[in-house]
Amino acid sequence: MFTRDPAVLVLEDGSRYAGRAYGARGTTLGEVVFATGMTGYQETLTDPSYAGQIVLQTAPHIGNTGMNAEDVESRRIWVAGYIVRDPSRVVSNWRSENSLDDSLEKDGIVGISGIDTRAITRVLRSAGSMRGGVFSGDAADIDPDEQLRIVREAPAMAGRNLSAEVSVGAAEVTPAVGERLGNLAVLDLGVKQATVDNLARRGFDVHVLPQDVTLEQLRAIDPIAVFYSNGPGDPAASDHHVELLRGVLAEKLPFFGICFGNQLLGRALGFGTYKLPFGHRGINQPVLDKQTGRVEITAHNHGFAVDAPIEGVIDSPAGFGRVEVSHVGLNDNVVEGLRALDLPAFSVQYHPEAAAGPHDANYLFDRFRDLVIANQETKN
Repeated sequence: MFTRDPAVLVLEDGSRYAGRAYGARGTTLGEVVFATGMTGYQETLTDPSYAGQIVLQTAPHIGNTGMNAEDVESRRIWVAGYIVRDPSRVVSNWRSENSLDDSLEKDGIVGISGIDTRAITRVLRSAGSMRGGVFSGDAADIDPDEQLRIVREAPAMAGRNLSAEVSVGAAEVTPAVGERLGNLAVLDLGVKQATVDNLARRGFDVHVLPQDVTLEQLRAIDPIAVFYSNGPGDPAASDHHVELLRGVLAEKLPFFGICFGNQLLGRALGFGTYKLPFGHRGINQPVLDKQTGRVEITAHNHGFAVDAPIEGVIDSPAGFGRVEVSHVGLNDNVVEGLRALDLPAFSVQYHPEAAAGPHDANYLFDRFRDLVIANQETKN
């Protein structure tokens, strides 16, 4: 598994980190971010929310459990590149079907290993996430000034709409498990399979729809509720999804959004969004549920956040009634959830499906189910 092929990570501030090639050889560009999970690298790699990002794992030893077909969250590895300190020499898990290195190479993911990931994390925490490039194999020999020029000319994450790159091309349906409630319209902005499975287990026939679906097309499946998934990119660049959601809210269909879906609900309600310095990425983020006073340890993957007042009840600037911030991140007071008080709609910034854990927030799928049932009873 080890190689002597050279590789170099170049950040837009001019810093360089020499290491060994890992995965595919070549050049890759993206926003360099760090993920703090001690486990679950397979779920991280196959999470479409990481499209356009070069992910640095803060855990030093990566790859020891290999890869398998059961834990994947989508149809491929989505990260733009991968940075690890110490790749495992062997795969030692009974569920493994192939090595991480082979999987990276198969999906064309250029990575780098054998570098000081702790030092790079400290740089990103101080200066913020930044554009970077991994140059491996023959590309490692490109003139350093040329490498830096390539990195600095790459598109920044702010202003990018990546939904079309990760969404399904046609509708996909997962039947309900157990007692059926009805059709659920899921706008695929980068949905994870664990989310679909959790929704199906709550009695929904889950219709995963392309991100460019219209309100008329959404109505055509006769949904009893709508769900917006996680996904990559800047919410400020997703005007179509915001307008679609405003149509959903106007019809008072029950709505639940997670991660990117939370940011888009914020925009639909009339609030702004902004880019975080280095974001939240990992499975150890503390969040306060303001209604219960309970602190949950949650899974995150986001670089943008909703700009709304943390305290008090707010009138929706877009005219959708009263709104409150329901959850707050305890590390930095970031908005982690929204609840509409005059409409059946709520959202959270984190991942209640939480593959590969923790599962403190899984109850939110039950809360959504209860909201839909209550809405149906009111209509009847």
